[in-house]
Amino acid sequence: MSTSSNNKQEQKLPPINLPDSEWKEKLTNEQYRILRKKETEFPGTGEYNKHFETGTYKCAGCGNDLYDSTSKFDSHCGWPAFSSSLGTSVKHEKDADGYREEILCAKCDGHLGHVFEGEGLRDANGKIIQQRHCVNSASLKFAKKN
Repeated sequence: MSTSSNNKQEQKLPPINLPDSEWKEKLTNEQYRILRKKETEFPGTGEYNKHFETGTYKCAGCGNDLYDSTSKFDSHCGWPAFSSSLGTSVKHEKDADGYREEILCAKCDGHLGHVFEGEGLRDANGKIIQQRHCVNSASLKFAKKN
């Protein structure tokens, strides 16, 4: 299992294991469908796709800090894209299809999306991005930096 880091302090959080019935009560239908059932929102429809405020993107399921806004870039793929996660907050697992690398919240195992490597994409500063975390907006909550 690999993780990405942008040199932020690593989080040491206890895992959250709720029964399915509690997740259904806690989450909206869309969040439940994506975070717990590992589905995907339609491209270009997510709240955070073209969102570029300064702050932290958190797991919509458990509040775990996942991404700093400085790692977000416009990949033109239709979903929020990040070049790295915060510490060990995101874990990687081989997807059920056997081809893609799934990304999950390390605290609650919520499905975030997928990670892709070596695409040659560039961030707003022209730097080549090594990884693209392609994340469903419904799996995120944003905390604006004051």
